[in-house]
Amino acid sequence: MLSKNEFLTIYNLTEEDLAKAQLDWDELDAIQKHYESIENDLRGIGKDFVDNYLYEIEKAGIHSYRYRTKEPGHLLEKIIRKRRENFSKFEYLNRDNYYKYMTDLIGIRVFFLYREDWIYFHQYITSVFENNPSIYVEDRIADFDEDIDHYYIAERPKVYKRAGDSKIYDRKLIDIKADGIYRSLHYIVKYKGHYVEIQGRTLFEEGWSEIDHDIVYPYYKDDEMLKDFSKLLNRLSGMADEMSSYFRRMKHGREENPLKQS
Repeated sequence: MLSKNEFLTIYNLTEEDLAKAQLDWDELDAIQKHYESIENDLRGIGKDFVDNYLYEIEKAGIHSYRYRTKEPGHLLEKIIRKRRENFSKFEYLNRDNYYKYMTDLIGIRVFFLYREDWIYFHQYITSVFENNPSIYVEDRIADFDEDIDHYYIAERPKVYKRAGDSKIYDRKLIDIKADGIYRSLHYIVKYKGHYVEIQGRTLFEEGWSEIDHDIVYPYYKDDEMLKDFSKLLNRLSGMADEMSSYFRRMKHGREENPLKQS
């Protein structure tokens, strides 16, 4: 494990951040050691998930996918950030239960060519996993289901949308969160005893998001110049999504009216 000073430097944190999170370094070290002891198992669970549910991409209604387990340093940084920003919600997080709070230790991304195609994946994932609002997790400790054979959607699906996206989504099916620049579907599935976070977005949106996370979020999110450049790239990716949908509509129009082609 990195020393405390090395960790704080790499993840752009301060002693004050640690103090606000109210977690001592020994506890963070214990969390990392435990996580590293189960990471291979989590990676296997992620592989089983994609093999069982996403390998046939056409059936799943997606263009492609990828998966990963969370990098240990990023896990500690997120725990510190979450406790600092909302201590009351994460007050009881510790080495014995952190995996009940952190729902993205196993993360899967699914990609669409066209933003409107989210509905096909939504219909698929809610058909292969139990989606019962009465068992959605509210209390991370009390509501954690210890039955490793109970596979289900653990939170109401939600989407972060850009301005102008509202007509794409149905509030009866999914919670809609207005973010302004970020578009992504989010599903939390309980699978083989652990949470699996699934994010869905277009290929263009993924390109912007990867660059933004590499350069800006979360370590330099207060840097105005980097934020401005990221917003510009985001607008370009949004325009690319709009153009892609327009291309498809043009193609369908030509297929329906071949004599009108110029």
